[in-house]
Order: sequence, then structure tokens, then C-alpha cells
Amino acid sequence: MLAAAVALLGAQPALATAPSRTTPSCAPLAGLKIPASSISLPTTGGRVQAAALTTAVVSGQTVEYCQVDADIHPVDPAAPAIKMRLALPIGWNGKAMMFGGGGYNGTIPALTGNVPFAAADALAPLARKYATYASDSGHQQGAGTVPSLDGSFGVNDEALRNFSAGDALKKTHDASQFLIRRAFGRGTSENYFAGGSTGGREALIVAQRWPSAFDGVISGYPAWNNLAEVLDLGYLTQVLARPGAFPGPEKQTLLYDNVIAACDRTDGIADGVVSNPRCTFDPHVLRCPGGADTGTSCLSDAQIEAVKAMSTPFRWPYRIASGETHYPGFPFLSGADMRTPFLGFGTTAPANPMPATAGYGMQYWDQWVKYFLTRDPSFNPLDLDPRAPGEWLGRISHLSTVQDRNDADLRPFARSGGKLLLLHGNADELVSHRSTNDYYERVRDLIGPSTERFLRYYLVPGANHANFGTPALAAGWDSLTALERWVERGRSPEHQVVADLTHDRTRPLCEYPTWPRYRGGDPSRAASFVCVR
Repeated sequence: MLAAAVALLGAQPALATAPSRTTPSCAPLAGLKIPASSISLPTTGGRVQAAALTTAVVSGQTVEYCQVDADIHPVDPAAPAIKMRLALPIGWNGKAMMFGGGGYNGTIPALTGNVPFAAADALAPLARKYATYASDSGHQQGAGTVPSLDGSFGVNDEALRNFSAGDALKKTHDASQFLIRRAFGRGTSENYFAGGSTGGREALIVAQRWPSAFDGVISGYPAWNNLAEVLDLGYLTQVLARPGAFPGPEKQTLLYDNVIAACDRTDGIADGVVSNPRCTFDPHVLRCPGGADTGTSCLSDAQIEAVKAMSTPFRWPYRIASGETHYPGFPFLSGADMRTPFLGFGTTAPANPMPATAGYGMQYWDQWVKYFLTRDPSFNPLDLDPRAPGEWLGRISHLSTVQDRNDADLRPFARSGGKLLLLHGNADELVSHRSTNDYYERVRDLIGPSTERFLRYYLVPGANHANFGTPALAAGWDSLTALERWVERGRSPEHQVVADLTHDRTRPLCEYPTWPRYRGGDPSRAASFVCVR
């Protein structure tokens, strides 16, 4: 019995049999080896680089915790280490929260942060005395690069799998659980995961690949079909690079204002938020006389075609191994906020070399072509047509098996007792909410009505990508409390409300495919709306 405990904790008998505690044993962690046997995927173990008590103000509260920095060593000597960090609070509540990253990752997310679309008054996990942890997903962002847009690690297969397939997630989770046991003398009572965008994709990865690792998962605006989206981004990069096709910021604002004017009232009230997903907009009403570019008050034919390409499903005429066949396009014609152009069109047209003022997605494509696909940093991304990739088709198909994490069979996660909250803004400029609709519908088609026993999906009107810039509605919801009640007390989330973080108003958080329609009363209160199909 004692030997089993020692093996589990990786400790000397005196430490293994010490009583559990809520104050971490911090200093002894410094320099500690993390045995490879404590990690379920191949590594060569790891080591704690530093461990020290520190304090931070989290959600308005001063929290004292042990910060632990560690490296997980790769199997391939040429691959970078996974750099990970833990925050082990004094007064630990016995739970743990792992955070996902964003973009191409390359940095460790802030362990003092909150979950995606968190409410203004919702305590962050560390303020609730969770042990929190995260990693850079197995590579470090290069100096001088745009945050989350350095894809150069993709030249190494192990680093690519750590990021794209999510291997770094399980390695980090296992190593963190080992260190938590060493610090507190016991394991966790519940484990949670939260992330948005790439982190939302990572949230779905842990539910798909390791269904018993986490009790509760929050997935925000997930880029789950990463390869499929990349192909669409490549096509849009080429479209926007055509002579005269790029609509500058003033024309993007023109388009946005006209979409709002056409669609705002279709949900029963003019409030700057488009809730009705059926509203469509024809950009031809903004056509310049004769189709030429005659100024900022209209769109040329080339610009109209670019706008239509952004919002139209992109299909490729070949098979890829993941089975994906298309990407559903972006909701620019259904109320997306184009006042945050960096995430959408950008402020300048794509080119080679790729400008830092091009859209985020165009820069993402540039890095993917150079480092994931061709592994040639000098390759011109505008020379590769995702509709006819030629010699690169085989490599694209292979990458789809790594990057498209599209397993809809979440029954193992449900059987393990896992609960999943899935949410997306319907005005997302960077990851299409239509794609999340697609994934949810696949899960529902496979599992049927019992899906609601473990999964809720909410589409938030007017919310954009991560509340970046100036969204029509800056979403705030205490999803973690809702998830805790579901996981720990069996109380499923009902009649949830989302607040607008920038305006004094609330809306019902409607379960997809319903959306909030105004029925009368105070338009700033959720009770004045009803969820309809």
C-alpha cells in the first residue's frame, strides 16, 4: 500500500504519507525532476526550473500562491521543450483549472486570468483558490514576432503535433497533476479546462482525446477544424490581394453600417445587435456606378466579389484525409463588427512579404504555408492556390489529420461524467460561428437528444472574437459557476443570462438554434426577450 502511494506521488515515503494540506509545499519543488513515467505521452521527463511564493491581485483580491515554472523535455532533441507554469494558491480548494492558448500559441497564458466571455463580477479561477496551469504548447514565440502569429515551430514534427494534435495539453496536464500531488500531498477533486479560439479548439481536443481527464470544459469560439479554416483563409488571401479587390477601413465601415441598417430590426428591436441569424444582406446595393471604384461611399465590383467570398462557404475540389469538405465562411453579412479590422479584412491588402496590417487570418495563412506546409520560409504564400494545390495536396491531406480535430463522438466524455459548455459570438470575424454550429449539429446528429445531458451550446448575438476591439455586444457570463453547479451538484444550466460589459443591458443566453427576440418591455433587460427558433 505504501509502495503504491510512493509510486503514485513520485516522492520519498515521508512525503508520500504526509497529510494533505491547503498550503503548498513550495520551496522543495525547485529543481524537482518530473519523471517521464508520470506523463502518459512520450517525453524524456521534465524538471522544475523555479518555484517561489508570490502574490497577485486577482479579481480584486490579493492571492498568495506558489508559482512553479517547469520544462517538459521532448523526445526529439531538435524539438523545443514545453514550457509550463502552475499557480498553487494558499487556501487551495482542491480543484484545478487548465487554460488554453490562442493563435499559434508560443507563450504561457496568464494564470491569473479568467475564462472566455467571463462576467465582469465573476471571480477568476485563481481568486476562487483553484490551482491553475497552462503551457506554451511546446514552442516559444520568436523575438520581434507578432503575438500568437509565429508559426516557425511547424518545421519540427514533434512541435507540430504538440500544438496541432494537442499532445502538449496532455503532457502539461499530467505533469501538473504530478506537481499538484507533490505540493499538496493529494490529488485534485475536480479538473476543469477553459479556452477560446485556439484554446477553444484545445478544449474540444481534451474532451475528444482524453475524455476522463477533465470533469468540466468551457470551449469558446473554437477553431476546431483548423486545416479547413486555413484553406479558406488562403483563398481569401488571394482574393483580397487581387488588384482593386481590397475594401479599406472606410468601406468596411460602410458595409457594416448598411448591414446593421438592414438587419437590426429583424429581431424586433433596433439596438445595434443583430440576433436573427436568417437576416441576409446583398452587397450589390452598395455598388459604385459602373462597378468602378469611385470613392468611399460605394463598393466596386471587385470589392463586392471579395465581400461575397468572405461570407460564402469555401469548398475544395479534392479529398483530404480528415474528411472535411468545406469551411462555411464568415458572418460579415449577418452583423459582424467590421470596426475591428485586424481580425477580419485588415487595414491593408495581403502581399508578400505579408504586412503586419493585413488581416490576422491572412498572416496566419502566411505562416502556415511557410512552416507547416512547404517548410520553406522563402515561399510566397500568394503562389499557392488552395483550390488547386498541385504537389502539396498530399501534405495538406496529412496535415488535416493533425489539425482538424473533428471527432463528434463525445459519448466517452459523457460516460465519464464530463460536462461541456460551448459558446460563440455570431459576429466573430476570425473563427466562423457557422463552423461551431456545424460541429454541434454533428454531435447532436450522432448522439441525439441525450446530448443535452452533457453539452450546452450558446450563440451570443453581437459578440465578436474574444470581445476584441468594439463589439456590438461585449459578452459577459459567469460560465464557470454554471459549470461548477452542473459538474459538482448535478444542476444543469437553465435560463442563463449574458450581460453586455460595455452597456447596461442583458440578454437571455439562448441555447442553439434559438435566438433572442424582443417581445416588449425594457429593451435593456433580458426578461424583455424570448428565445425563438
